[in-house]
Amino acid sequence: MTTLPERAARHCHNVINPVHSTVYFSPDLGKELAPYGFEDPSAVYFAGRAAPFGAVGAGVVTATFFNFNHSLVARFVPEIWEFASPETVLAARLRAVDATLRRLLGEETVESPEMREAAELALRAADGCARGGRPLYAANADLPVPEAPHLAFWHAATLLREHRGDIHIAALQAAELDPLEALASHTASGRGMTPKWVLATRGYNERDWQAAHDRLRERGLTDAEGELTEAGQQLRKQLEEETDRLDARPYEKLGAEGVARLTELATGLTTTALGNGAFPEDLFGKG
Repeated sequence: MTTLPERAARHCHNVINPVHSTVYFSPDLGKELAPYGFEDPSAVYFAGRAAPFGAVGAGVVTATFFNFNHSLVARFVPEIWEFASPETVLAARLRAVDATLRRLLGEETVESPEMREAAELALRAADGCARGGRPLYAANADLPVPEAPHLAFWHAATLLREHRGDIHIAALQAAELDPLEALASHTASGRGMTPKWVLATRGYNERDWQAAHDRLRERGLTDAEGELTEAGQQLRKQLEEETDRLDARPYEKLGAEGVARLTELATGLTTTALGNGAFPEDLFGKG
């Protein structure tokens, strides 16, 4: 394995991950699933992300997604599988990814040699991922790699994103942060979703949000204004460093030169997608 420059793997992941996430903020997934009876955005999201597991129940989704209120998950799961089978949802998801990337990146970029190169590098990195203890990664790793380079890149981005996410959840649990405390402390860092989007998508209310901040304050992690204390900043730093440590293998397998090139290519793709409105403007920050 190759020793990489400090934070090179994290930086690479951070410019790959938005390409994966675009489909969940795109109207295309909802359009693809609407003919099967999907109307609520939460139902669309749960189906699209959980489909690799098969027709699982709410418990599996709550456990693996981690930061959603179980009552919200249980409103839609497992009923969503009565609307469409996981296989049907996966096919719809891939059609939505195709439409989303073509719209956000443009036909020329989608069909470019650089897209093919990015897909090859990202897939090579994903070969370094491990299934054990990483359920969302493992479920997606069982899916076939799409033939089209832009879809193959999205598939690889999904593998890398879910691999890191599974690891990060383990780190959050080791730090004894519950799902909403994890969200609240991430928002307080300025890097997470705004409170508006947390409450709109994760199934919590203002009382839940305040209670999470109260618990963080009792631990000395936030102050009376909800800002991270020095201890809170240190904890968030340690969480990212531990996630980096446990998620290093895919990028070490790719090597320093490959990571640098993949970072360069993915930065261009993400910059274009962001410039074309891939995400709501008020999605991230302290709100």
